Formats: sequence, C-alpha cells, structure tokens
Amino acid sequence: MTRSLVVHGIEIPDSLIAKEAQNHPAPTAAASRTAAAHALATKALLLRRAAERGLEPEPERDEEGREETDEAALVRALLEAEIEIAPPSDEECRRVYDAQRAQFRSPELYEASHILIEPRGDEEAARKLARRLAATLSRGAPGFTGLAREHSHCPSGATGGSLGQLRLGDLVRDVEVALLALEPGQVGPEPVRSRFGWHVLRLDRHIAGRDLPFEIAAEPIRLRLESRAWTAAAARYVVALAEENRGKGVVATLSEEGMSDGSACLGDLIGDGAAAQRLLPWLADSDPYIFRLLLEEASERGGEPAELVRGAVVQFVERAGDEQWTQVISAARNGDDPAFAALAAILKATLPKAGGHACGSCEQKAA
Repeated sequence: MTRSLVVHGIEIPDSLIAKEAQNHPAPTAAASRTAAAHALATKALLLRRAAERGLEPEPERDEEGREETDEAALVRALLEAEIEIAPPSDEECRRVYDAQRAQFRSPELYEASHILIEPRGDEEAARKLARRLAATLSRGAPGFTGLAREHSHCPSGATGGSLGQLRLGDLVRDVEVALLALEPGQVGPEPVRSRFGWHVLRLDRHIAGRDLPFEIAAEPIRLRLESRAWTAAAARYVVALAEENRGKGVVATLSEEGMSDGSACLGDLIGDGAAAQRLLPWLADSDPYIFRLLLEEASERGGEPAELVRGAVVQFVERAGDEQWTQVISAARNGDDPAFAALAAILKATLPKAGGHACGSCEQKAA
C-alpha cells in the first residue's frame, strides 16, 4: 500500500517526497522530507490555480539561453497575473541611497606593470637580479618594457610587463600594497617577494573610487526594492493560497503521472448527504463502539444520526490540519470501502467521547 502525506490540502505519496528530498539537503532526514513535501505541495497549489485560470505556458529563455520548463512558466505567469506591487517612489530610493552611500561608489582601479623573476632553484641570484633591475629603473632609467620582455618570467613580459586594469584584490596582498604606495609612473626601489617570485613593480595609473550620483544609482536601487517587494508579496500569496486550500480538505492528489483532483471518497463525504445515511449500517457492523457513541450523541442533541455525521464532516473540514487529513487519507486507503472508512475516521476525530479510540475490528479492517 502506498503511504501518503497531506500538506496544504495536497495528498502526496511517500515515493514522491523521497525523490524530492534529494533537492532539499538539511541537517536531518526528517527536515529534508518536510522541506520536500512543502515544496511539492506549494508547486501543486500554484499549478492548480494556474489551471483554474486557464493559463497556458509560454516559456522564456534566460541570459544563458536556458529555457523554462512549462511548469516554471505557468508559475511565473500566475504570479505575474495575481500579484501587484507598487513601484518604489523616488523618496524611497533616495532614502536607500543616503543610508547606504558606500555601496554606490565606482570601484577603485589601478593599472600596473611588473617584471617577475622566478628563483628557479637559485633564490639568491633571482633576488640580486630583481634588486638590480628595481634600483636601475627606480632612478628613472628608461627601458622597463624592454627589460620586462628580456627578463620577466610572467606571460605579461611579452607585452612589456603590463598587467592591465586591476581592481582591489586582483593581486596578492603584498604586491598590491607595495604598488598602491607608489605614485603613478613610479617604479618601486625594492622588489617584492610573493609565492610566485620577485616582482619589480611600476604603478602606471591610479583611479580612486567616487560616489555615483543619485541619478545613476536610482535605477539599480529601484530594481532591488521591486525585487524585494515582489519576493515578499509572492511569499504572502503562497501562504494565503495554502490557507485557503487547507480549509477545503484534500483538493488535489499527486502521483508519478501528475496531478489529479482530490480523492473521490473525500469529495463524496463532504457534500453527499446520502453517504452519511449509508454509513450507519456499515458503521454498526464495522465499528459498533463508534456507532454506539454516534447514537448517544444524536440522542443527547435530539437530532438524527445522519445529520450528526454531516455536521461532524463540516466541522472537520473547517478545522482539520494537514496531520488530521493525513490520518483520514490513511484510513481511506486501508478500508474496504474508502468513503466509509474516511467518514468513520472523521467521526473518531470529532465525536467528544471517541478520542483515541481504536477498536479491534477497526485494526483488523486496516490490516
């Protein structure tokens, strides 16, 4: 027998949860399964609502040319259709700009050249050569480009030692610190050692970062605020959709083949008055204890047993959570008659005197 779990009103078999759990790593297997079940239920609710609205998938491609799946396109189309957010005002953008000014600066850039002397087994010879080149060039002697082509063991030597335009952090720290201590056009008087070897350094250009004007920063700020507002609105939408569907019972059932309407037996018991009437002789035979409690409750209230059954179902649907629905689904799967077994499980959950009851005949039926 396939076991199922109900989440947000969606019935999900254990096999699908186990497969999806691989995409939700967590500290424990239980946490991974919970995350997987919620992810599957959320996607099912969104796809179900998209189908109700008659939406058709129109997959888009991202910047790398990858195309959306039909399901992803439907979810996107649904959220675009049902979620509206107010665009951030200039005042809101200005507040972000003023509060986070450091984030809206052009990066500090510099251009540099070097001559790399690798030790290649003779550390002292490499150091002496690097010191001689640095001393000569730092005194203003020309020829940095030619000496780089002649002596540098870096591929940049072929272009006269130029490292091009750099950002902070592009070079190893000791080299970068020594370079930024120089004036543009100056060659360091001492070579600098790194794990690559000895560097004779020249700072070619230094461009300090500067504040971007609000007019330039405003658009990325606006996009960021819109993205945050959209994410928050989408989260609220999903929560509301889950709450709405949870109150309806089991609205859909997932399987390897896809999604279908909720279990037929549950649909019958929620709306079919005749099912409640037919339950009575079945219940008298399969679970005399619950049947007796039902008669007692009906007598105390002065009503008909069938009406009490229907009232219990309405109460259950209005108040039951995922765990209670999972128990009803399990009872329906185990019973000889799924509809009656589900009704009996609801009565056990709602009759005041039946809490925790599990009679031998019920257990025998389940087996």
